[in-house]
Amino acid sequence: MQRRDFVRHIAAGGAILTVPALFAGCAGNQAVVASDSTIDNPFYDVFGIDEATIQRVMSELVANGADVADVYFQHKRSNFISLDNGIVSRADTELLQGVGLRTVKDGQVGYAFTEELTLPSMLAAAKAAAAGANHEGGASQVSFNASPAGRLYNIEVPWADVSLDQKLPLLNLVDQTCRNTDSAVSNVTVNWTDVDERVIIATLDGRLVTDHRPMTRLSAQVTAVRGDESQSGFASIAARQDLSWYTPDRIDGLAQDAMDRTLVLFDARRPPAGDMPVVLASGGCGVLLHEAIGHGLEADFVRNGNSDYAGMLGEKVASPAITIVDQASLPNKRGALNYDDEGNECGRSTLIDKGILTSYLHDSTSAMAYNVSTTGSARRQSFRFAPMPRMTCTFMENGAYEKEELVAAMDRGIIVNTITGGQVEIGAGDFRFLVKDGWLVESGKITAPVRDFVISGNGPETLRRISMVANDSQFDSGGWTCGKNGQSVPVSQGMPSVLVSTMNIDVQQDDEEVKT
Repeated sequence: MQRRDFVRHIAAGGAILTVPALFAGCAGNQAVVASDSTIDNPFYDVFGIDEATIQRVMSELVANGADVADVYFQHKRSNFISLDNGIVSRADTELLQGVGLRTVKDGQVGYAFTEELTLPSMLAAAKAAAAGANHEGGASQVSFNASPAGRLYNIEVPWADVSLDQKLPLLNLVDQTCRNTDSAVSNVTVNWTDVDERVIIATLDGRLVTDHRPMTRLSAQVTAVRGDESQSGFASIAARQDLSWYTPDRIDGLAQDAMDRTLVLFDARRPPAGDMPVVLASGGCGVLLHEAIGHGLEADFVRNGNSDYAGMLGEKVASPAITIVDQASLPNKRGALNYDDEGNECGRSTLIDKGILTSYLHDSTSAMAYNVSTTGSARRQSFRFAPMPRMTCTFMENGAYEKEELVAAMDRGIIVNTITGGQVEIGAGDFRFLVKDGWLVESGKITAPVRDFVISGNGPETLRRISMVANDSQFDSGGWTCGKNGQSVPVSQGMPSVLVSTMNIDVQQDDEEVKT
């Protein structure tokens, strides 16, 4: 894998990696679809899948022996709405349900899945997965101990119980708020997604986890015209929340962000090119932290030799002012998880502590290889995929400076505000990020808005070049989706403003800029 392309989608929002799938599965036709309004346990109430059924499937899965095995049930209902200039252009529902079965022995993985939640089909998939790992020696009968329900994203009303009539006023409010802000607005597109997802995870060591995972995302793209000039801006908000999260203030904030990012471009110009100091602004620039640094700390990349951080545990990789954390246990964040997709309870993993590399992100298989405990970082896109180490909510902790002190320290430089896409080479950490808007700094003062340029460099080297860290750390409010090895998962990311001693500024953008 040489190059990793990612884009921020206007409709879907996210960073995307596409490579061939690593695992194949066996799928049958769905005999029953649980698609009506909320069912607390669709696997039992609709399909009759109880603990005894899961035990039979697990026994077949580990009949030839296993170090690790899991059964992953998923029922996911997603609703999408698009509003173009006040008119609904899309309103549909997508249903995903099935079970994935994995067995691991001596590092060899067998995986299969089925969409048909009947006992014969599940047993056939279990047998296929067991055969795929090519090992011998049976495992003992498994008894399960149910884990308590998580509390990171409890909601009052599940999305499956919220009607279209309850959602449309929110989209219309975003549309009208944007139009009422400035007469230059010519087009507003508002996109909505809500998800009601339920999973059951059973493991060889006896864990039985049930998790209800809600999600929602609302975005606005604005186009404005002044004379012969047209500019566009975008903003989104996302969380594991319910309808009550969309307060008037939150809706107004989304519309205002989209408008601000659009209208500032009329007064902006291209910045000077060359190597110069750069302030990466808090929040949104967390995508650089995620893409150019975070992926290099995922243990599978390290094991495969695709990370510059391989073999560097305990070594200094940044200044003592820098601490980087991945923490899934942040309530209601888009990347939050009560349990990872192997059924491990999620928590906080300090990856870099005061400049020292202290941990990688592990799933169970990489943890066994390193003889450490899993960090609860196993994630998968759906039941069709085996899990792998992934980030959840990744951020840099606060430093000691005010942002104004970072700006004052630059004689001539750039502030980067909104990153909209780019490319990253995972192994080397080399990157090119497309920047929609920022500010020119001269003699320690902000002098003019700038737009449409590229910052480039190397992730680990950029981390070492951070000389000042501000005290304004925050998460990007947007709905980012990370892709890796053909799988996409929701994530959150953030950071404080930081001063990088030098980065390259290029005003000649690639032909393939931001795909929308």
